Amino acid sequence: MRAVVQRVTSASVTVAGEVVGRIGAGLLVLVGVTHSDTEADARWLAGKVAGLRVLRDGHRDEAAASALGAPVLVVSQFTLYADLNSGRRPSWSAAAPGQQAEPLVAAFCAELRALGLPVETGRFGASMAVQSVNDGPLTLLVETPAPR
Repeated sequence: MRAVVQRVTSASVTVAGEVVGRIGAGLLVLVGVTHSDTEADARWLAGKVAGLRVLRDGHRDEAAASALGAPVLVVSQFTLYADLNSGRRPSWSAAAPGQQAEPLVAAFCAELRALGLPVETGRFGASMAVQSVNDGPLTLLVETPAPR
């Protein structure tokens, strides 16, 4: 699994004119799933994101989301597995199909909640308008370890 994590002062997701997810200061996490990913990957990624010491705690950037109970907005993003090596049109063949990806994104969200974080989400498979006010900006790419 692959995630783009952004520290935000606010973020929201709108589908067909309806706001389906909104947070204040916290983390916006775009999550992509590939064919070899498992529930263990979802749990590992959630633990990594929850433990990132990137949130502001007073004047220092060193608090973990789990320590602060910071909100997280999770948006499924199959385009994180785009292959741009050939031509000008991205290939999506490395992205897992929806029936495989959706339960893994749900497992990722469930694990974040189990770790004590309030989680908002987009709507899987929908055309979404994502708005965010990046804080810093701070943007990280986190990937699960390659299978052994």
